[in-house]
Amino acid sequence: MAKIIVVTSGKGGVGKTTSAAAIATGLALRGKKTVVIDFDVGLRNLDLIMGCERRVVYDLVNVIQGEAGLNQALIRDKRVDNLHILPASQTRDKDALTSDGVEKILDTLTKDFDYIICDSPAGIERGAQLAMYFADAAVVVTNPEVSSVRDSDRILGLLASKTRRAERNQDAVKEHLLITRYNPSRVDDGDMLNLDDIQEILAIDLLGLIPESEAVLRASNQGIPVTHDAKSDAGQAYTDTVSRLLGEDVPLRFHEFQKKGLLSRMFGGGRR
Repeated sequence: MAKIIVVTSGKGGVGKTTSAAAIATGLALRGKKTVVIDFDVGLRNLDLIMGCERRVVYDLVNVIQGEAGLNQALIRDKRVDNLHILPASQTRDKDALTSDGVEKILDTLTKDFDYIICDSPAGIERGAQLAMYFADAAVVVTNPEVSSVRDSDRILGLLASKTRRAERNQDAVKEHLLITRYNPSRVDDGDMLNLDDIQEILAIDLLGLIPESEAVLRASNQGIPVTHDAKSDAGQAYTDTVSRLLGEDVPLRFHEFQKKGLLSRMFGGGRR
């Protein structure tokens, strides 16, 4: 029986799709059969991050509307056999998503996969609500800035009240916090919220902290999830995040400012 995890955020541009791709890839690399679904109908960026945009023939809406079978729309990742992608439509309206259609797809996928990662659109519109409605767990992605954290708090309210688990009075959706673009130097200068402030405001378990890193942008432009870049700080941070998601006790890294030594200042050695 698959575990359904929604990757969500209140504010756009926080690295949510990057995180969904990285987490899905990390789970697959750990031997878990994983599928990641793009719920952002009308925009569709997940396929770009995953590097499979040229292989999209059918999409989520095609399956919901009976224009294609689920197996026709699923794209197998070229790098990891355990990983599949179900892209969103670029040409349809978000109203093309139906609760019954999404439920049918998830019920089918649950039989064949260990993890279903739902890449939610930002905000609270229909696509976002459907992405979280059937979730067993949620990864709430936020940046260390006031507006992002405030909008994440709104999402936590929806997770507590607008999901199938809430309606059925079942155990609540398990909420996890993922902080992205964290820069300890800027935190020390007072330009960003610090880790304690964010956790105090949102009051949910910290799953991971992803440092601000050029590796994320580089990976996105190359269509390769940053989890594959095992030498980068961001790649290692996402790997740590996946380990915690699997229940492992992994120490937090990249949250403290590391002063450069003399040689680093003379010869470079910035973050990768």
